[in-house]
Amino acid sequence: MIPVCRIEDLPEGESVRVEAGDATAAIAVFHTGGAFYAIDDTCSHQDASLSDGWLEGAYVECPLHAALFDLRSGRPTCLPARRPVTTHAVTVVDGMLYVHPSVTAVPGDPVRTAPEEAVA
Repeated sequence: MIPVCRIEDLPEGESVRVEAGDATAAIAVFHTGGAFYAIDDTCSHQDASLSDGWLEGAYVECPLHAALFDLRSGRPTCLPARRPVTTHAVTVVDGMLYVHPSVTAVPGDPVRTAPEEAVA
């Protein structure tokens, strides 16, 4: 479990990049639609940081070649990306946001904020 930030420190429509350690790639965490999503930060098409991309609802557009990824499933919705990125489970405990690397989140089941809530 990797601490990300306090939920009030990640405003709606913003993202943050989290270094997950040697064994795991960086993770991008997004706050959109009242929910938090976490996906691998590197575009599956080419080496670009998705946390630097443009957030459009539950989708992020890669800043390099405009591939669009669904934050709920990690699947690309258009070319040039063909492979999905990994999604990661997110929890909120006592107002603190955590990412669980290598634990795939259930598509369509984002974490919604609530005081002292622990949701996977």
